[in-house]
Amino acid sequence: MTNEQEVRTLIENWVTAVHTGDLDTVLADHAPDIVMFDVPPPYEGVRGVDAYRDTWPGFFEWQRSGASFELESLDVTAGSDAAFAFALLRCGTPDEFAAKPAQRLRLTIGLRRVDGRWTVTHEHHSFPHDDVPAAVASADIQDLLTHWTDRTAARDLDGLMEGIAEDVVSYELDGEYTGKPAVREVCKSGLEATTDPISFTITDLTITASGDLAIAWGIDHVKSTTTEDRSRSTRVFRRSNTTWHLIHQHVSHPSKS
Repeated sequence: MTNEQEVRTLIENWVTAVHTGDLDTVLADHAPDIVMFDVPPPYEGVRGVDAYRDTWPGFFEWQRSGASFELESLDVTAGSDAAFAFALLRCGTPDEFAAKPAQRLRLTIGLRRVDGRWTVTHEHHSFPHDDVPAAVASADIQDLLTHWTDRTAARDLDGLMEGIAEDVVSYELDGEYTGKPAVREVCKSGLEATTDPISFTITDLTITASGDLAIAWGIDHVKSTTTEDRSRSTRVFRRSNTTWHLIHQHVSHPSKS
């Protein structure tokens, strides 16, 4: 076999051993001074084959809950005495894949040839950090609100429903509504209340976001040729994969009493 083929076979055998919980084969071909940067801490990495060995029993126990560890892609570059490889793996439980179908474990491996055998000297495992920066999330929410402004002017009910969660809970001016179909009827009634041109804008808007949640609040302005309404609004959004959806809104007028 070529050097690349030897390294590829070594890694494929290692992946199979991890998936089956075969600790002896997992440890085989690993250097005594291996350094692994793993998904969990320590941040400085796991150093030495004894420490490396200690990381696996807990992982094997987790796999027995139904998790998988499957090679999806593997690229190998090998010279005469040094090689590296990078790979993507399906690593997770069925529930995790259902929530994040595209999530993959990223793997980089460094090897050197010792006494004629390829030996793993470094592993780096990671998942992508999927928290959205606050500025990016705020811009996404602003885009969604602008989309609702445009779709209101166009009287596009289907467009208004984009970005609404199926399980949304909405506290409207005239009542409480649960579920996307109920909120759709509220929006439909609003659009059908007049044949005049209608607009929806939000002023004094503030958006704050962290991770997969964002909150926006401001003053809603709904205006037609003959009517105008101003109300206070608070909206909560949740991100799933790359898409934000409204999960709760609260709209009110101040009490006149």
